Amino acid sequence: FDSALDLVYVGNEKEMMMIEGSADQVSEDRFVEALEFAHDAIQDIIAAQRELAALCGKEKKEFDLIVAPDAVLDICREISGDRMQEAIFADSKQEREIAVSGIKEEARATCEERLGDDYDKNHVSMAFEIIQEEVYRDNILERGKRADGRAPGDLREVTCETGVVPRVHGSALFTRGETQALVLTTLGTSRDVQDLDGLTGGAASKSFLLHYNFPPFSVGEAGRFGFTSRREIGHGALAERSVLPVLPLEDEFPYAIRLVSEVMSSNGSTSMASVCGGSLALMDAGVPTSEHVAGISTGLVSKSDDDGNISKYVILTDIIGAEDHFGDMDFKVCGTRKGVTGFQLDLKIHGLPFSIAKEAVIQVTKARHEILDVMEAALPSHRKDLREHAPQIEVIEIDPEKIGALIGPGGKNIRRITEVTGANIDIDDDNSGKVRVYAKDREAMKRAKDEIDVVTGEIEAGKIYRGIVRGVKDFGAFVECLPGKEGLVHISELADFRVNRTEDICKLGDEIIVKCIGIDERGRVKLSRRAAMEEQEQQSAEKEEEATPATESADNAESADAPEETAEQSGDDAATEETSGDAGAEEATDESGNDSTEGSEEDTNKES
Repeated sequence: FDSALDLVYVGNEKEMMMIEGSADQVSEDRFVEALEFAHDAIQDIIAAQRELAALCGKEKKEFDLIVAPDAVLDICREISGDRMQEAIFADSKQEREIAVSGIKEEARATCEERLGDDYDKNHVSMAFEIIQEEVYRDNILERGKRADGRAPGDLREVTCETGVVPRVHGSALFTRGETQALVLTTLGTSRDVQDLDGLTGGAASKSFLLHYNFPPFSVGEAGRFGFTSRREIGHGALAERSVLPVLPLEDEFPYAIRLVSEVMSSNGSTSMASVCGGSLALMDAGVPTSEHVAGISTGLVSKSDDDGNISKYVILTDIIGAEDHFGDMDFKVCGTRKGVTGFQLDLKIHGLPFSIAKEAVIQVTKARHEILDVMEAALPSHRKDLREHAPQIEVIEIDPEKIGALIGPGGKNIRRITEVTGANIDIDDDNSGKVRVYAKDREAMKRAKDEIDVVTGEIEAGKIYRGIVRGVKDFGAFVECLPGKEGLVHISELADFRVNRTEDICKLGDEIIVKCIGIDERGRVKLSRRAAMEEQEQQSAEKEEEATPATESADNAESADAPEETAEQSGDDAATEETSGDAGAEEATDESGNDSTEGSEEDTNKES
């Protein structure tokens, strides 16, 4: 973000009419303050428009409204009667639609019978739109009664599940009433980002994508799956910019991220369900988002006086499809615990007073925090590790001067690493030395990093290397630990005993293990085969000690089950042990003498 808020504001002299935009977790008070600032800012533009209209404006044309004839409307009212009240208060959306459809068919048959050739079946549909709107609005305004039985400020039941699709990188199923979205996360490499034309400047690509799909079956219809509609593009864009502020920086998490929201069932605010499901799916994939994002929509049903001013209104939380269709407002707000991240306001009335807008913001914030409670209970934070099937990506810093060595002549080295490990390697073009490694699993990643380290790394003190003897001298051997990187193993460091000739231990071309025991001020590397062998022996001994308790436990269990020894057997064993002890003592004495002799010879050589 270049700023904390990106706001598109549309209004008239008195009221707001449409807003849309995104924010970087701006507080609700600051958000309302920005709306008021924008409203003041557009007044000069409106004054200029008024002036222009006065100078050269044309008289407005009048058009005849196409409405249902009174005769058709009267018949439909007669047929529906009180049954419409029962129909819209059915338990589910599908039951309500079936009930209304049945009444409508009766009205069509009656209109056709009474009106004959003057009957148009489209007029019945128009008449039922009017009747349903009256029933919905009157019940909300006069009785505070919504179609699904909720109070104006109530949310529908919210449930969340994560990890519902095992093979993908992350998944979540978010359900709010009869609205349900299955959201899937896919992680990719820098080669999977979306390229942008950037003809007017700005970014040339983006690494976070959110795609929203609204199939016909989600509203109980059969239809073909074709091109992406404008509605799907718009809903996806709103959800994408609402989730974006909580994503990690690309330097910290160098993945391309794609969210796909598949709407399974729709009855209001599927775009907000996509935001909630998207936040859960990202955390399920192990994407280190800062916190959860949730979204919810508020609606409005109002009554105006003769002057066109709103005299009575009810703000509705979590509107269903019918309340959106027959109501006056759809105000979507997304955000975290800290503040707002995305918003969109659509109105069907001439304008929204600021007093009602402020009240709606308070109501939608309360509902958002209730949803966040459920989401955090389902998955409090992002997973510490990526899913098993997610690609492994790491950024390695190398010396820019060694980029050529990593690539090799004609790309030979980098191709070899790719073929051996199965990993893909990208080198940044800015000569910064950043190398991006993409692997299908952790094992391939480790092997690729080791191969890169072999080509570009430096010999480090304390590390053990498997090198090749490149030179044999009287005073020791030169060993190549890394390509082009050698060190000297002095003859005294070749073994843990006296070595008379270097060739007795190693020859040219032999592969030996060595440990870097130091690098002097002139950069000369000192290596030791003896130290490397001692460290390996120590590690082996530690592993054996760790395994010993388990072996002893097993032996004790076996001895408990074994029959007792006879006295004769015990005596034989004792004799055997005594004999072994004497032999061991003689051997120890002999070894001690040899060691002393070798030590004396070594001291004599040092003195001479």
